[in-house]
Amino acid sequence: MRVKKQKRHRRAVRFYTACYGFREPFKILCDGTFVYHLLANGITPADTALANILGATVKIFTTRCVTEELRSLGDSYSDSVNAARNLITARCDHERRKNAAACITEVIGENNPEHFFVATQDAELRKKFQEIPGVPVIYALRNALFLESPSAVQHKFAKIAEEGRSHMTELEYKMLKVKKKRVDRKEACDALDMNDNHGDHQDLKRNDKPNRMVMNDKVQFKQKRAKGPNPLSCKKKKIKVNENSATGKELKNVDGSVRNRSRKRKRSKKNQFASESSGGV
Repeated sequence: MRVKKQKRHRRAVRFYTACYGFREPFKILCDGTFVYHLLANGITPADTALANILGATVKIFTTRCVTEELRSLGDSYSDSVNAARNLITARCDHERRKNAAACITEVIGENNPEHFFVATQDAELRKKFQEIPGVPVIYALRNALFLESPSAVQHKFAKIAEEGRSHMTELEYKMLKVKKKRVDRKEACDALDMNDNHGDHQDLKRNDKPNRMVMNDKVQFKQKRAKGPNPLSCKKKKIKVNENSATGKELKNVDGSVRNRSRKRKRSKKNQFASESSGGV
């Protein structure tokens, strides 16, 4: 039985988290009847007990009107008054004290903007919050706490909200049309630029001698052409005339006599002495 209850609670928490945006730590708004029941049945500490059924950390709130109502009930509720004072006070902005049910109803509002879990033992208040979408209700039976399953109204509202999120609003549709026009205009401009570039490319192909002033993207290199021969290499060599070549090996002296150019070999004394000694022997 306890396992089934935990599964039901986890399913309900996932529903409120996914469809209504509840986030941890969960905020629980208590009235005087719920605080009194916790103390009377020994369900303490309250934050631990509530965290166990929700499966996450919690923050417990109450209002100033709820505390004042408990104080007005007499000394028998003094423990409940002290416990309510230790809770976080939610802002209700009531100058005069109101009924606790009316105060909590105003704090919750039409769509529960603060994402409160309402904890109460008032049957009429629980039934009323079942008709308001996005308001989970917690109640107690003896020493056990329960989270009510989402009602048919809450399921229907969540389905309608999901269908609304899947479709575009009028503002989103207008923004999409404006963006589409911009994209179409840009594509048309790009197509015109491509056509112009293609036409210029064809004109360049038709001309045999393209204009040299047109700047090309590619680097152009000068072609090396054959040059003429080096003029210095083509110059004729001068023939040197030797003045002594006409006489050959003969040379003339100053007085006109012919002198033979060939010279006699001078032998050294050592060679002469060797030859004489060899002849004498």
